[in-house]
Amino acid sequence: MLYREALNLALDYAMEHDQRVVVLGEDVGFYGGNYKVTDGLYVKYGPKRVIDTPIAENSIVGTAIGMALMGLRPVAEIMTANFSMLAMDQIVNQMAKLRYMSGGKLILPLVVRMPQGVAKQLAAQHSQSLEHLYASVPGIYVMCASDSITAFHALLYAIKMDDPVIFLEHVLLYGMDFPFEYLEGFDPFRARVLKEGKDITVVSYLKMVHDVLQACSWLEEKDGISCEVIDLVSLRPIDFETIYKSVKKTKRLAVVYEAPKTLGLGTEVSARVAEELFYFLDAPPLRIAGEEVPIPYNRKLELLAIPTSERIYHQLLSWSKNHGL
Repeated sequence: MLYREALNLALDYAMEHDQRVVVLGEDVGFYGGNYKVTDGLYVKYGPKRVIDTPIAENSIVGTAIGMALMGLRPVAEIMTANFSMLAMDQIVNQMAKLRYMSGGKLILPLVVRMPQGVAKQLAAQHSQSLEHLYASVPGIYVMCASDSITAFHALLYAIKMDDPVIFLEHVLLYGMDFPFEYLEGFDPFRARVLKEGKDITVVSYLKMVHDVLQACSWLEEKDGISCEVIDLVSLRPIDFETIYKSVKKTKRLAVVYEAPKTLGLGTEVSARVAEELFYFLDAPPLRIAGEEVPIPYNRKLELLAIPTSERIYHQLLSWSKNHGL
């Protein structure tokens, strides 16, 4: 199933089974969404439940907050995470705080969906990975979908929650075809072990998961190094229990993410593992991340600014040789 079709299926299922679920955002209705995630929903559910909004991100999120407070279960789409900067006041000062400031008397069943990451030559203002900003804010949950299984199950889970959720997708995944299955009891707060291994624990999320899996297959085939690959799914909270269990087995940790290395999610994961499992480690944690630059428009420079399967492979191989593998 295509990634965007899995997201569409989750929205359709939620709307069919709960009349309170509404979708709003720029071009989500008649046009079917810029990435066709909401395609067909406008015809099926009408303009009162699939709502085209003006180009006004702060108003989109603010309206969704009001809807949630008054009993609906809105799913707000921001066309790209880059544009969510215009809604930061509503997200950080309202959406994340209202349940806490009401002493739990208010519920806020609200999901804000947005794609992010480096696509192909969308330049600096449209190629950012901003998960670390939202994952640093208490009061909201942050989930991300790396494939069709997590796209469907995690989004459906988020819509059913009574708490606000930032749901992150990746621009380059929408048209990708992944295996799909219905899973009973899917828990997005439990990280997924996508590949078992014995030498290195490699933690990642979103599109980088697939680059990591490719790099780790090369490591195993060419160099005999076995990697255990973990997809986080939830970025706030992070399932450290699964990570700790894996690191105790492999004695080594690498974290791969597309955002710049400084203050990224890999910094938090590496620090926690170093704090909690220092005497289990046979090597210092490795972070493979984007460069400390705005993403260039030039395609060759763009690829140099982010991890690729080849770069991940060579960095893991070099690090492994330097630390006893």
